[in-house]
Amino acid sequence: MTGEIMFLAHRIPFPPDRGDRIRSFHMLRHLAQQRPVHLLGFVDSEEDRRQAKELLPMLASLHIEIRSKSRLRAGLEALLLGEPVSIAAFGSRRIMRMVDQLLAERPIETIFAYSGQMAQYVPDDRVGRRFVMDFVDVDSEKFAAYGRSGRGPLAWINRREGRLLADYEDSVGRWADVSLFVSEAEAALFRKRAGLSSSHVRALDNGIDYRTFAPEGFPRVSGAEPMLVFTGQMDYRPNVDAVTYFARRTFPAIRAKHPATLFAIVGRNPTPAVRELAKLKNVIVTGEVPDVRPWLAAASVVVAPLEIARGVQNKVLEAMAMARPVVASPAAFEGIDAEPGKHLIVAHGYEMANAVSHMLTHPDEAAAMGEAARQQVINRYDWDAQLAALDGMLGIG
Repeated sequence: MTGEIMFLAHRIPFPPDRGDRIRSFHMLRHLAQQRPVHLLGFVDSEEDRRQAKELLPMLASLHIEIRSKSRLRAGLEALLLGEPVSIAAFGSRRIMRMVDQLLAERPIETIFAYSGQMAQYVPDDRVGRRFVMDFVDVDSEKFAAYGRSGRGPLAWINRREGRLLADYEDSVGRWADVSLFVSEAEAALFRKRAGLSSSHVRALDNGIDYRTFAPEGFPRVSGAEPMLVFTGQMDYRPNVDAVTYFARRTFPAIRAKHPATLFAIVGRNPTPAVRELAKLKNVIVTGEVPDVRPWLAAASVVVAPLEIARGVQNKVLEAMAMARPVVASPAAFEGIDAEPGKHLIVAHGYEMANAVSHMLTHPDEAAAMGEAARQQVINRYDWDAQLAALDGMLGIG
């Protein structure tokens, strides 16, 4: 069978339990229903490698490397080569050999790269093969923001990363047949910066499995203390910064009006700074949990107080799908098709404390907003509808 696809992933998309793996998993599954797919990419541990093998029934082949390169080594390589650390961190001769072998042996017609780090494995001479690059978001802008807000050597490192990564992203975008982004806002930013047209840079929104993320089966406990919930990967700097500021600055203002309220930080790999927050009154740090849905269902309000965010926040969509009222910062709201005041509340700084307090004081209003949020997710964010345009972009329609 001709028309096979090579899918390059910086993180093998299984289990689909975090933002980047959720999007790539649904894309991979969709493409595997259309054509034979060869998946190549990285995992972080032997346990990840074992779990990734559950993808085998849907694939033509699976090629995995455990990423063991240290940050120090990646940084030194990047300095010597004059390239972004993000790219050096995912450099691998073994993956390159796998790519070359597959291209030589299999009728690969489409190369799909997920996340900018994987574009380095697309050969200069594609021999007529189609190359689709899913950047997801404009990652260089995140480092540029860190550089602007920071001081000292780390700020210099982030400014360097932002500058070099932007140049790299722009060159890949001009080289690819189509570049994808998770929202129109991200796509428009990249088009303007790289000087590319809307035919070459497209938005492909995330979806949400609203049948899995559904409030049914997770009844709320009557009479329990009010609880605010934040979900996310807790060694990811924007999440760490968000919960630290919220726990130390925003949450005390909420507790002044609602003393019994709890704040639960739910997510794997909490850093020492996050674990330290558990010493604060009424703050809970769970670490990894087998299922975030019971925590979302128990939330009186789900908060997303991110100051730096790129693309679309799956944590917000998941909470909306679970019919929970959400209070999100402007950065966390960007890219989400919803109406502030109807489907969620968008607030910043001290306004966020007031918004959360309002929801706690008016539970009927909060419940109505949660129901409206779930309906918006059902209407707008079904995965099948989101991925309907992908076949044409890849030339396999």
